[in-house]
This record gives sequence, structure tokens and C-alpha cells, in this order.
Amino acid sequence: QVQLVESGGGLVQAGESLRLSCVASGFIIRLNAMGWYRQAPGKQRELVAAITSGGGTNYADSVKGRFTISRDNGKSTLYLQMNSLKPEDTAVYYCNAPWRLSGPGGYWGQGTQVIVSS
Repeated sequence: QVQLVESGGGLVQAGESLRLSCVASGFIIRLNAMGWYRQAPGKQRELVAAITSGGGTNYADSVKGRFTISRDNGKSTLYLQMNSLKPEDTAVYYCNAPWRLSGPGGYWGQGTQVIVSS
């Protein structure tokens, strides 16, 4: 069965960086678009970034220029490099597949917590 396992979250200060990873099993990531979503307390889950099978990327306006989505097909791993973190980036971050322009796919990871202190 499909499993998505995130890691890399933590507590950092504003301005610092984190790299999130999502290891996929039972799923061929190079054939599918994948996405990162986040959910802050009391807010709806929102798209952070997505990457298509062809390598095209899509970012939320709030993270453009600071976050970079990428993948390593050989390691079946999706990444989210987060730089210049802000307190408003605090949320649980989820990996999703197969991502579609119309919305998230049916597979989610368990989430990894990111806390950015000011």
C-alpha cells in the first residue's frame, strides 16, 4: 500500500532554515505530481508547494522566493527546503500525492510539526 512518511520538522528561530523530507513507498513519485500542504492551528489546510511529474513547480504566494520543492526519484523522496522562516510558517506540514491542479490527492503523510519562534 502507499505510505508517505514526513520528517525534518522542528523548532527554529525566525530567519533560520529547515528541510522537510517525505519518503514514499508503494508509489512511483516520478510518474506523479506531489505536493506539500500545511495546517496552522484554527486554520484550513493550504497548499504550500507542488511539483509535477515533469518538474514544474507551483508555490503559494506567501512562500515564493523562500521555499523550494524538489524530489529525488531514485530515493523516492520529496523535499521542501524552507529558508528565511517566519513565525507565520508555524504549522503541521503534510506530504500529498498524487497532487492535481484541482486539489490534493488521496494519500497523505502523518505530518511533521514546524514551529518558528520570533
